[in-house]
Amino acid sequence: MQQTNTGLNQFDTLQLLHAYEQALDENTISSITDATGVIVHVNKRFCEVSKYSADELIGQNHRIVNSGHHSKDFFKTMWQTIGKGDVWHNEIKNKAKDGEYYWVDTVIVPIKNGTTHYLSLRTLITDRKKSEDTVKKYVKELEELNSHKESVLAVLSHDLRSPLSGIIGVAQHLQSSFDTMKTADIKEMLGLLYKASTDELNMLDYLVEWARIKYASEAFSPTTIQLSQYVDEVFNSLNEVAVANAISLFNEIEENTSVFADRKMLLSIIRNIVSNALKHTPAGEKITVSAKKNEDEIIVEIKDTGIGIPKEIREKLFIPQMTSLANARKDNKGAGIGLLLVKGFVEKSGGKIWVESAVDLGSTFYFTLPADKPMGERNLLNKKIANILRD
Repeated sequence: MQQTNTGLNQFDTLQLLHAYEQALDENTISSITDATGVIVHVNKRFCEVSKYSADELIGQNHRIVNSGHHSKDFFKTMWQTIGKGDVWHNEIKNKAKDGEYYWVDTVIVPIKNGTTHYLSLRTLITDRKKSEDTVKKYVKELEELNSHKESVLAVLSHDLRSPLSGIIGVAQHLQSSFDTMKTADIKEMLGLLYKASTDELNMLDYLVEWARIKYASEAFSPTTIQLSQYVDEVFNSLNEVAVANAISLFNEIEENTSVFADRKMLLSIIRNIVSNALKHTPAGEKITVSAKKNEDEIIVEIKDTGIGIPKEIREKLFIPQMTSLANARKDNKGAGIGLLLVKGFVEKSGGKIWVESAVDLGSTFYFTLPADKPMGERNLLNKKIANILRD
């Protein structure tokens, strides 16, 4: 015997439709447009999410909430689908009246009733999309870390092994030939040992600093810094090397140029770049440091008149791999992990770094840092930096 839904028949059709409307208003964003896409009806939830009133929406089309995120082909496909009388389903990023973006899972159903209308039902999925973006971000970072793992190990292996190999070689020679060596030769060998040991210690310091910028956010403490004074400090520490190689150092930064940066990181950035320039600049040439302000940042320029860097090396200069400057020089006086450290420090300070160079004409390293700001803006910047590091 066939069963009938006698209970449902007791409802008045209008009452049932009113109940559906109430349910939609609480959970679903709905609208109806005519055949040309002009909005003829919106529900309460649409107004709440878009922050437009019904009067502002009716008579408009959905471009009023267009975020600009999707391509023209995206909406062209939508219109082709519903124009054929088929249901269209996808996710759309919209923009509310106050500029806030929101995501909706959207179903558009064609309605045939004399003329064609379209019913759109949407569910808010902004939180889900944010979670997906966060997951994608971490997955990408893990993929990048994995892709660089071997090349990073190669750099560390090369840069750490080279000084150690030198130390072992010199020590073995001293051990086997000490009794027959002249005093001058012994002094020379001890000098080589000192140099190799210093290089190894510097490399270990680089590794410690590299780990610090990646894993010790609390160690990052930006403050107001007079840039010219720090360049002078670096020049003073490297003056003996410069004089020994007949290279002139020029600080052309104006005294009132201030940046907002971590003191140790800034010293490390300048020292690394200038030290590399000294290694690859012939006697009688010069290294110049200058700076200029560009809106809310300072662009620092470190220029040498040295041997230059070939294009194929420049493109890989800040990538952790063996083909970087560390292993590409014929004299093997590479920048190695030092430039990776510099890049990390600059980016952690909110800046960027790049290089321009021509073989036999010299190289110019550029990096940006935030310009010093008034106290109110500085406090706001500190909060933003803290939030970035916390995330």
